[in-house]
Amino acid sequence: MREPADRNWSEHEVERFLDQLAAGGHDFRRLVERLPVIVYTAELGERGRWRYVSPQVEEILGYRQEEFIRDPGLWASILHPDDRQRAIDVESEEHLGKRDTTPIEYRVHRRDGRVVWIHDEAVLEADEDGVPVWHGVLYDVSERKETEGDLHRALSQQAVVARLGERAMQNSDDPQELMEVATELIGKVDGVHSACIWEVGRDGRRLSLRAGLEESVVGAGRRVSAARDSHAGAALDSGTHAVVTDWERESRHTMPPVLRVFGAASSLAVVIDGKTRPFGVLDVHSTEPHRFSAKDVPFVQAAANVLADAIERHAADQALRYRVLHDSLTGLPNRLSFVDALGDSLGKATISGSPVGILFLDLDHFKLINDSLGHHAGDALLRAVAPRLRSHLRPGDIVARFGGDEFGILIDRLADEGEAIAIADRVAAAFAQPFSIDGVDHFVSASIGVAVARAAEGRAVNAELLIRDADAAMYRAKEGGRARCVLFDAEMRAGAMRRLEVERELRHALDRDELALHYQPVVNLRTGAINGLEALVRWRHPERGMLDPAEFVSIAEDSGLIEPIGRWVQERACRQALEWHQLRPDSRPLDVAVNLSARQVAHRDLPATVEEIIARTGLDPCHLRLEITESVLVEESATAISSLQALNELGVRLVLDDFGTGYSSLAYLNRFPFHALKIDRSFVDALGIEQEATAIVEAIIGMARALSLEVIAEGVESEVQLSELQRLDCDYAQGHLFHAAMPEREVSRLIAEGALGYSGISPEGK
Repeated sequence: MREPADRNWSEHEVERFLDQLAAGGHDFRRLVERLPVIVYTAELGERGRWRYVSPQVEEILGYRQEEFIRDPGLWASILHPDDRQRAIDVESEEHLGKRDTTPIEYRVHRRDGRVVWIHDEAVLEADEDGVPVWHGVLYDVSERKETEGDLHRALSQQAVVARLGERAMQNSDDPQELMEVATELIGKVDGVHSACIWEVGRDGRRLSLRAGLEESVVGAGRRVSAARDSHAGAALDSGTHAVVTDWERESRHTMPPVLRVFGAASSLAVVIDGKTRPFGVLDVHSTEPHRFSAKDVPFVQAAANVLADAIERHAADQALRYRVLHDSLTGLPNRLSFVDALGDSLGKATISGSPVGILFLDLDHFKLINDSLGHHAGDALLRAVAPRLRSHLRPGDIVARFGGDEFGILIDRLADEGEAIAIADRVAAAFAQPFSIDGVDHFVSASIGVAVARAAEGRAVNAELLIRDADAAMYRAKEGGRARCVLFDAEMRAGAMRRLEVERELRHALDRDELALHYQPVVNLRTGAINGLEALVRWRHPERGMLDPAEFVSIAEDSGLIEPIGRWVQERACRQALEWHQLRPDSRPLDVAVNLSARQVAHRDLPATVEEIIARTGLDPCHLRLEITESVLVEESATAISSLQALNELGVRLVLDDFGTGYSSLAYLNRFPFHALKIDRSFVDALGIEQEATAIVEAIIGMARALSLEVIAEGVESEVQLSELQRLDCDYAQGHLFHAAMPEREVSRLIAEGALGYSGISPEGK
């Protein structure tokens, strides 16, 4: 069979051919009938008689020559309905005698029903009798039209994918909206009636409609099978695609009821894949049979891939957000999430007027569980506490883990403070039953602080402030004996307001040069010489005068200001020690001791900060003593241990302060690289008066000797205490008996006068 030519003849060629055809001739007729086109002559009009049509008409259109000759209306009857009027409109005498008649393209139906695109070039001439007759050529341009259609469709499809990609970037937080946009955009592609997105269920057995199809259609069913009996399920099962070219002749898959409603004739389904499991299926439909083929798969799959990326990105964002806002151990919301929720509740309360309350809960003696049973047991307890708390709360109340063994509970929509206390009591009752850890029952109690924000109390309440109030009430519960609930009251609020005011003023103290250092000498109990001085920070408050550390250091620790204040103290003390050394260059340099809080020690940058200060000031690190309280040992964090070891490697001397006040210090002392320890003043006060206190001090000194640690007694106020310390062979002491803490200039004066020492101790003996 000859391939039909897809080429337009030039106007000159057509004109020459028509002239030759008019001249006739047997040989020329044979030539015409071998061309891959249909040559014809036909009278004007929709039912104009066809005088001649070349035999190629049977090959191209499926009709014989004699059928066209016999039936004048055949040509008009096979015109495509969408092109019929346009083709008929050309049948006009206005074209008579014109050689520049514009060619026309239209579709016709072959005898077998297949649509063929025809390119019709003809001229209208009058015959000998004056009858207008068309002399023309019909080309089969179906292949070109198909190529043009494919190109147009490809460009249209690419535009849809590009637009969908843009929307995916703009709406990354809402995959549902993107799915609806995708079905809308794809549904506008030429030949596509509709698109829909199916999500595979967790059991993998059903596909549920997520987007696409009108409400009237959806009523026919929102689910289809995820097995191979549906074309969408077949695509999911194979992991590729499934094409149904004609649903009337489809035997592999059952047509879903939702497709019957709008008369789907053909469908194409592709998988919306995921990293771990498929999300579902993107399904497109047409009311025309044979509308989809393998050529359409790349477009639909590209759209599905955009959706897959957006869904995966959203899932990753949600997972990250969940990790950011939830505690990994218990699965509860964390403090950040709690603060957000509390802020929302407080905002709504300003409109509704309903009080908002929170409970700040801390487990009692939780550290004993960790120390005696191990951290795994402590973690198991925390995991068990979480559901227990939830089960004793109202629907809508929020439980969060703040960290460690601290929990926050948001209780809004309260009637009054009494309801908050009742809820707190109910939560406390949750601890009446034991918790099973490693098969053993353990009874645990909790201290609960309650704070309620009242809409009409006339003060601005924010989330952090309310949490701080509840925290303060919880500590009051601890001080009252634990295992109880305490409501934050007016007295505690007044104290909290004072602390806030101090914190606000303290933030400006460094900038305004209001901080100062006083130094208390440390005396050698064998020689009376002063070997070093302890730097004690003071605050020259512009209104309240000179403030001792007890009035502001704890506030600095709670607010985080202790770290910049601590750095200032360390650098100022190191520089001052070097200045004093210059006043007495022939004597041993004085050691300078600086106190570190547990918060400072727990900060991972502490060793680097100290190293930088030593390098900047030039002080020999062996003359810097850093004093750490026993609370560091009790916490025993990995960061604290690492920091102290790093400081020891720098050559800094480490001193354990307030020794004897912590219940676990003896068990942990050997794990830290200390060089000396300080006996707490509470033991020194009773020396020579209470036999028990004397025995304790003697035991501490004996233990220190065994561990090769120096011993410093603090708070020495009397000669009796001094005598006892000398008898017990204590190394050093400090206290008002020797010197009170002095400003820098006073120490400098004593050094200049050569009076830096304690004359009450002779170098000859004790």
